Amino acid sequence: MIARALLLLIAMFGIAVSAAAQDREVPYWATIRASELNMRVGPSADYRIDWVYRRPGLPVKVIRVLEGWRLIEDPDGARGWVVARLLSPDRGAIVVGKGATELRDAPSDSAAVKWRIEPGVSGVLGDCEAGWCELTVAKRSGWIRSARLWGAGDP
Repeated sequence: MIARALLLLIAMFGIAVSAAAQDREVPYWATIRASELNMRVGPSADYRIDWVYRRPGLPVKVIRVLEGWRLIEDPDGARGWVVARLLSPDRGAIVVGKGATELRDAPSDSAAVKWRIEPGVSGVLGDCEAGWCELTVAKRSGWIRSARLWGAGDP
C-alpha cells in the first residue's frame, strides 16, 4: 500500500514537472540532447523530416511550444519542429563570426590566451559577465567575447 502511494506521488510529480516545462516562456535556449534529432516541418511524427541533426550539445533557440513538440531555430536560422524530450535545458553556445578567436584565461582582452577557437565549435556555456562568457569545449575552458557566441545572452 505504501509502495503504491509512493508510486502515485512520483507519477504526479512527473506530470507536474512536464506541465511546468510546457508553461516555460518562449523564446529560451536549449541544447540537443540526442545523438540524432529529426527536425520536421510540423509538430508530429506524421510530418516529413526536413533536417537531421547529429551534433549533441548544439545550442538551439526554442521559439514555440506545442504539447510534446518544440519549434526551434538553429544557429544558421533554420526552423523546424523537434520532439521536446530530445532537447536539454543545459546552456550551450557555438562560436560564430569570421576567423578564429581567442579563449582567454580571464574575462579581459589583456588576459593570457589559452587557445584559439574556430567558428563552428560548440561547447558548454558557463557564466557571462561584462561582454565575456566562460565556454568549455571538451575538457578545455576559458573566456570568450560574448559577441562571438550564438547561444549567449537573451534569446
